[in-house]
Amino acid sequence: MIRIGKISYWHVHAEDYTKQALEHPDTELAAIWDELPERGQAKAAQYGVPYYASLDEMLAQDDIDAVIVDAPTNLHRDIMVKAAEAGKHIFTEKVIAPTAKEVTDILSAVRKAGVRLTVSLPRLYDGYTQTIDRVLQGGKLGKLTLARVRLSHNGATANWLPDHFYSKEQCGGGALIDLGCHPMYLVRRFLGMPESVSANFGYVTGKEVEDNAVAVLRYAEGALGIVEAGFVNSHSPFSIELHGTEGTLLYGFPDEVPVVRYNGGSGQWEKLELEDRVPYAFSQWVEHIKQGTEATENIAAAVDLTRLMEASNRSVAESRPIRIDELAE
Repeated sequence: MIRIGKISYWHVHAEDYTKQALEHPDTELAAIWDELPERGQAKAAQYGVPYYASLDEMLAQDDIDAVIVDAPTNLHRDIMVKAAEAGKHIFTEKVIAPTAKEVTDILSAVRKAGVRLTVSLPRLYDGYTQTIDRVLQGGKLGKLTLARVRLSHNGATANWLPDHFYSKEQCGGGALIDLGCHPMYLVRRFLGMPESVSANFGYVTGKEVEDNAVAVLRYAEGALGIVEAGFVNSHSPFSIELHGTEGTLLYGFPDEVPVVRYNGGSGQWEKLELEDRVPYAFSQWVEHIKQGTEATENIAAAVDLTRLMEASNRSVAESRPIRIDELAE
């Protein structure tokens, strides 16, 4: 049985990962630490596990094998380096950290300690992504020229996001680094890593961080990737567009059914059967711990995600495109 220490309930998905830890047959929740003691104590009482006022003390416990990190993004680097040095396997919410340099520090500590790291990137594993992968591998779209992925909700206009999600210090940004992570790692999946990124942010509700965002990824051979995210839209469906020299695939306009049309086909939009989803990252993490294997593809995608987010933030700050090779590692 893998005994897990829960690090923070800051993130809105912290309860989801607690539930996964409780429901998985090979894991159990063993302890809780939170940077807000009152919140941590309440959660420990709710789940009937010890609360540790000191993170170092919790990490020093021999009977804790692993940790789930849902702390503020700006604390990720220090917390995960500590956890790795204490010999604890790590599961964390995206992003790994706000900058490529911090990610390098974390990965160095993880590799030195020989612990297993996995990052929650849930839409990589959904059935529509598996279906799209199959279509792309079959070559029906030809050479991809544009990928556009959009994800938006009304968290800022309907006031259901926690206030700390608008803290630039804690989050490292707003709509793009939160919701935009999912479109970003999907565009990276479909097109690969770009040469450069240009981003624009909007501030509809006047928050400290952006609540409306677009990033454009430019590729050497002319393809473009468009990432859109927002906290200010009430009925904006999650959507994917893939356009190529031979065809187009659409998903979520507004139905959650992928359709494709391509040269040499029927001449009509054809509905595609959704592939089965693959196990979520948490279950993959457990298997990596048990088998002593590494989440190679997951970590590579998460590393690139941070690089793309850092480039986007710098693009806005410096009012120019940012080349990926400019980022410090």
